[in-house]
Order: sequence, then C-alpha cells, then structure tokens
Amino acid sequence: MRILSSDVRPAETADAEKIARVHWLAWHQVYAGILPHRALHDMISRRNIAWWKSAIASEETLLVLEVQGQPVGYASVGLNRVKALPQEGEIYEIYLLPEYQGLGFGRVLFAEARRLLASLGCKGTICWCFDALDHAGIFFTALGGKPFAFAEEEHGGKVLGKVSYIWE
Repeated sequence: MRILSSDVRPAETADAEKIARVHWLAWHQVYAGILPHRALHDMISRRNIAWWKSAIASEETLLVLEVQGQPVGYASVGLNRVKALPQEGEIYEIYLLPEYQGLGFGRVLFAEARRLLASLGCKGTICWCFDALDHAGIFFTALGGKPFAFAEEEHGGKVLGKVSYIWE
C-alpha cells in the first residue's frame, strides 16, 4: 500500500496553471448535467490562467492542496458576501481533481480553510452549494454543517436552488 502525503498552503502565482486544470476538470465533473452546457462552458472558460493569477494576487485567499507535491485541489475563502447572515467567514469554493475525491483530502482542505478563517478573526463559516449537488450536501453535513439559508440563481436560463451550510 502506498501512503500519499498532502499539504495545504497559500497559492502562489506559479500555481495558476495547475489550479486552472483542477478547476476545469472538477467543474466538468461536478456540474455536467446540472448547469446548461453553454453556461457551464462559458463559466469554466472565463477562468483561464490569467484569471487565476489575478485571483491569487487579489485579497481573496486561495489555498492549494498538494498531494505528493502536486496541486490537486483548491479552496477560496474570505468574508461572508451575504451581510444579512451572521457568519463572518465564507468558503467560496472547494474543489479537488475527481480522482482525489472520496479519499479524505477534501476534509483536510476544508479544515485548513476553516482554520484560516478563524485565524483572521471570523466567527462562523458559511458555504453555498447548488441543491442538486447531493454529494456536496453529504460532504458538508458529514463535516458538521447545518443547512441554513436558501436562494436561487439563474444560469443559462435555468433557475437552480442553492443552500448554505453553516458552522459556528
């Protein structure tokens, strides 16, 4: 049996290409059949390497999960964007390459994202996902998240329900 070592660290500009690859593959796997094809393609295509370099340089914090020294996942975190909700921190995105899902790496990345938000003084964490993503709901619930607020979002003419999960 081979043991895989992992590490979570802040993203660096040199990671942009690898993060773009994770994003491309993960989003195709997660959202195919949920988002209309054209809308999904447009959303993914906007996130090119230049976009990721800009995101890494911005005030949004981007974490990278490395396995055996290779970026295989990322999480972006910052202040809660919905000021009417009491949680101060938000995990905007958390994605892994499909072949690394279900192996415990998501838990590692999630824990580090929450630890970072807490170190920044954020009380409580919120994370949103589409209602149709049963696996995301299972993941967040297994990590102790509680469904809290609901919203709708339109993509390519299709209205999708969103649910937030919270941690105090």
